[in-house]
Amino acid sequence: MHVRNNTEWIAALSGPNPGNAIEDLRDILKRGLRYSLASRVQGDLDMLVDDFVQDSLVRILDNLDSFRGESQFTTWAQKIAVRVAFSEMRRHRWKDISLQDLIPGDEDFNDFTPTVLSDPGPNPELQATQKSMIELVMRLINNELTERQRDVMLAVIIGGMPLEEVAKRMDTNRNALYKLIHDARKRLLTRLADEGLTPEQILSVFESV
Repeated sequence: MHVRNNTEWIAALSGPNPGNAIEDLRDILKRGLRYSLASRVQGDLDMLVDDFVQDSLVRILDNLDSFRGESQFTTWAQKIAVRVAFSEMRRHRWKDISLQDLIPGDEDFNDFTPTVLSDPGPNPELQATQKSMIELVMRLINNELTERQRDVMLAVIIGGMPLEEVAKRMDTNRNALYKLIHDARKRLLTRLADEGLTPEQILSVFESV
């Protein structure tokens, strides 16, 4: 493999015959992704890496003019490849999960306990306090928010679905979701204040003791 400096990489990849440079870069990205993903992937790692590398090469070649030379070109390219891989892995994780899978029906709402708020600790008194706080928060989400605000809050904040996935499922964009979340949080803060509570007081109930 020909060793290139930053200027040589850009010249080779943007020149009339980039084939050799692309293949050299492909090998570099493959090695880096195998190392980065070895402990995160179950199954055929090589097949996944090949797919990620192909997508990464397209992204890198489309963005050559954004490389500023502040690091080694191969380091910059590897960072893009890792971002592409992680983005695709997150997308794959959620591809078979609908928003409705994360949102309880009305008949289940009162008994819904978000995993991220649950505490398996053995203290019965603490568990009772946590349960009442969860019920309050879920009641406010159910009763005080619009349907779209409720869906976003449950999917993103409680269900953990990536924002870009929620945007795609709701046929909207990230900026619109930010606005929905902002308005929903503002409404919930107002209603919590009416109940004489602050977010800090609620969170403190779930802190480890």
